[in-house]
Amino acid sequence: MTRERYHPIIYVRGFAMRDSEIEATINTPYMGFNLGATRVRQGPSGAFDSLIFESPVIRLMKDHGYRDVYAEGAEREDRLPRRTLLIHRYYEGEGGEGQRPSIPEAARALSERILWLRERICGDDEEAREAFKVYLVAHSMGGLVCRCLLQNPEAGSAEARACVDKVFTYGTPHDGIEMAGFNVPRFLGLWDISNFNRKSIAGYLKLSPRGGRVNRLGGHFPPERFFCLVGTNHRDYNATRHVVGARSDGLVKIDCAWVEDAPRVHLYLAHSGPFGMVNSEAGYLNLTRFLFGDARMQGQLVVDHLPLPPSLQQARDEGNDIEGSYHFECTVMPRLFPPVALSERRVEHDSAIFRRYDEMFHPERAGHDHARHPVLFSVYLDSTRITVTQGRTMMLTADIAVRSTEFKVGGRWFVSRRVPEENLFREKVVILATAAAGGWRLRYILGDEDWGEGRGRPVKEDARGHYVPLTSRKGFKARLYLRIDPWQ
Repeated sequence: MTRERYHPIIYVRGFAMRDSEIEATINTPYMGFNLGATRVRQGPSGAFDSLIFESPVIRLMKDHGYRDVYAEGAEREDRLPRRTLLIHRYYEGEGGEGQRPSIPEAARALSERILWLRERICGDDEEAREAFKVYLVAHSMGGLVCRCLLQNPEAGSAEARACVDKVFTYGTPHDGIEMAGFNVPRFLGLWDISNFNRKSIAGYLKLSPRGGRVNRLGGHFPPERFFCLVGTNHRDYNATRHVVGARSDGLVKIDCAWVEDAPRVHLYLAHSGPFGMVNSEAGYLNLTRFLFGDARMQGQLVVDHLPLPPSLQQARDEGNDIEGSYHFECTVMPRLFPPVALSERRVEHDSAIFRRYDEMFHPERAGHDHARHPVLFSVYLDSTRITVTQGRTMMLTADIAVRSTEFKVGGRWFVSRRVPEENLFREKVVILATAAAGGWRLRYILGDEDWGEGRGRPVKEDARGHYVPLTSRKGFKARLYLRIDPWQ
């Protein structure tokens, strides 16, 4: 049986701190999800033009045929189409006045809205009611409202929870918010800031912290159907970036913005504002591929050899202890113009994957039961976006770099004859995935050596799977394993 691709979407907005922000929120029909952005791009002539992103709400309407619930200045009370887009207006009380509900209260209201939608879309059709599903799309605290519905049995009905098919969160503080290195205190009730204290989160999610963390679903919802977009641009979020600091989106720390075992991507985007994740093309592409796509591609790098600079190798040969760790960078882009990253992990964004040597080659010495080879990317694909000129082939580029941190020799920093931030490997790998009987046929092009429009070479295969061999003249050797699984 073919799975229905489109379900109603409910947007759940984030935290409004002051009363004036709540008032501004309820005075807009889409509560901020209608905000777009403009960028500047340079064309072949050298002229600069504006690149317009209309907003996620408008693009869902234009690209995928969604409609809102408004007509003649009010919410429609007649039958609604399956592709309905609803804004959960939990800050709005009766008569349009502002209110400040608790997280469980907002979650119970979300439960009621899900069943309200089912009634308007399915009516008395029992088969349609049985099959009814919704997608929840949430920004910031809205993700905690969604988790409260899913994880707290007292926050809404089991009937509504069973209707939730997928959840997509932008910059949600799944493990709380830290200011100046400390979790916001529980006693700070002003403007409900205590909502982001871990003990408070554990309370309204009915969750026992594990290792002091609360970023897990506790078995109440499949983590593979819960997506976390993690922002890494703290510089363009002026409200709190100075007290939150680097390794954040300006408000939420990178390490607090994901859910255990759930898919996540890192992107150089701020928590909100003109360079925010919600009003970005990159955020929208991840959203629509996760909700509507039909395949998921994962790339894992298994490192076979990490070379040392000659003088360090000599020191090692002479019996000195060498200490060093490594950063793995990867930016993944689909075949689009202008290019837009689906995933972006970079040292300069504080989001590169960090690995110690022992984690990969001697895991038992690092306290692990298996080698921790880095997963460079995990992105969703939509084969319906393949154009006639592309035939049956989807294309991604993975811009990969491997570099070492600084080294210590015999416990002392190694600085002589050392080039800072020297790459051990760098290559733009073009991945071609062609639909074939029984799966996908994979080919690759090394974009720094060959033209990207070529047919490419077939990937190699061993007992672990299909891979692209990667080497450098410095002696770096690795295998980029590619796996495509059906999605939906």
